[in-house]
Amino acid sequence: MVETYKRKQLNSDELAALVVMILGDLKAESVKSLDVGHLTALTDVMIIASGRSSRHVSSLSGALVQRCSAAGYRPIGVEGGRAGEWVLVDLVNVVIHIMLPKAREFYNLEALWDLQES
Repeated sequence: MVETYKRKQLNSDELAALVVMILGDLKAESVKSLDVGHLTALTDVMIIASGRSSRHVSSLSGALVQRCSAAGYRPIGVEGGRAGEWVLVDLVNVVIHIMLPKAREFYNLEALWDLQES
């Protein structure tokens, strides 16, 4: 008889913690995790990180996708990987933005999404 083992599914906070750990391992800069579940029905957690160059941003997103997929969390979408200025990785309950510092400063997603719960 063959036994099958089910991997424990992570909740949004646990998945976000995994993503933050992976980004830290990959030397992403200024990683910030925002709880946005009370602001939108689209996702629970938004993570914003910076890369040092467009090559670093692309490398961070590629490695993040690979490691999340290996852990059983395949993204439903990845946008912006070729340009390397801003890459969005959508893990459904956790959305990750990896950006060049100039794009991060210009769009200022932290100010847009880091609102206090009403």
